[in-house]
Amino acid sequence: MQCVLAAGGLSRSRSCPLEGRSSRAALNWAPCIWVATPCGEQIHREVQDYYGKELQKSDDLKTSACVTSARPLPKAVRDALERVHEEVVARYYGCGLVIPEYLESCRILDLGSGSGRDCYLLSQLVGERGHITGIDMTEGQVEVAKKHIAYHMDKFGYRKPNVEFLQGYMEKLRDAGLADDNYDIVISNCVINLAPDKRAVLREAYRVLKPGGEMYFSDVYASQRLSETVKKHRVLWGECLGGALYWRDLYSIAEEVGFSPPCLVTASPITIIDKELEGIIGDCRFVSATFRLFKVPGSSQAGPGQVIYNGGIMGHERELVFDANFTFKEGEVVDVDAEMAAILGSSRFADKFLIQAGRANAAAPQGCCFKGVKEKICDPFQLLERLAAPGPACRPGGTCGPPGCC
Repeated sequence: MQCVLAAGGLSRSRSCPLEGRSSRAALNWAPCIWVATPCGEQIHREVQDYYGKELQKSDDLKTSACVTSARPLPKAVRDALERVHEEVVARYYGCGLVIPEYLESCRILDLGSGSGRDCYLLSQLVGERGHITGIDMTEGQVEVAKKHIAYHMDKFGYRKPNVEFLQGYMEKLRDAGLADDNYDIVISNCVINLAPDKRAVLREAYRVLKPGGEMYFSDVYASQRLSETVKKHRVLWGECLGGALYWRDLYSIAEEVGFSPPCLVTASPITIIDKELEGIIGDCRFVSATFRLFKVPGSSQAGPGQVIYNGGIMGHERELVFDANFTFKEGEVVDVDAEMAAILGSSRFADKFLIQAGRANAAAPQGCCFKGVKEKICDPFQLLERLAAPGPACRPGGTCGPPGCC
């Protein structure tokens, strides 16, 4: 789905508190790593005001960068969405659908949960034995989510709530009382771009994940590091663009924190059509992309191998499109690199695969920049090119179009 930026900015009668500051006072970075500055608290306040006061429903957004989904919804997810309260849905501002596979009985943390739409959807998919925690820094959004807990638990037929909502910062999960190694999955939906310190967000997500756990998230990424003008623009921040991470920096941060290399799942283009915004942004491009990161234990590291998907995951019984590089069909042997073998062997997917170490052939992709017969696609902008290219298998997990490699 193509995402289009339409309207310009907010009223000029409201001055931007970030304008006129030095570049160091707004955001500062070392190569490949974004770092928080003293302006971080002010950015938090601006985002809280924007999402808690100025926006009352999705239609109030000035752009559509934060309201696009990249893939069709499985029937189970569509049915679950229909049972979510209309006010919760109306206050949803995500940029993708962050619903990974195989969720039964999982403990899931939603970073920037907003009105709780994804939490209430996931509540149904994990079942009464699972648990969902939503955390958001905006009081108004948390209040909306909390006031509908009883409604949803009754709707779902649960005897006791399996959801909770906390007010707090995703960079400081410990302050909210979230313990180490406590969640199977961490999700976020178009919110990490709103955080001044991206590294802190991923570090905290890694800390609260169990060994073998997954961070599955959609966000907006830039084709280059942003100019100071873009980073200081209040509307571009609130609408998910001003704080967008350069996509290559995600790989650097993930490696530093300890995650496995990011697995690119989907990508959707964001097109600028408003002349004023286009002039501010310049030649930078933006994309909405979904990635998955895994907390792979050191003991799980091994070599490449072959895997067979046993099937049986609800909604993916015959075929599991894991990411843009690997699609697993029930009963078929698939060559995987060492990274994917470790992910499948240590995560919740382990009991759904037969894994044979050391039997991959030379055609299997070996790391992001392996120069064999195939290459992993890591760049979301190159994934867009591949998806747009003609051919019989133009989809994540397919093989058409130009390969992309970081």
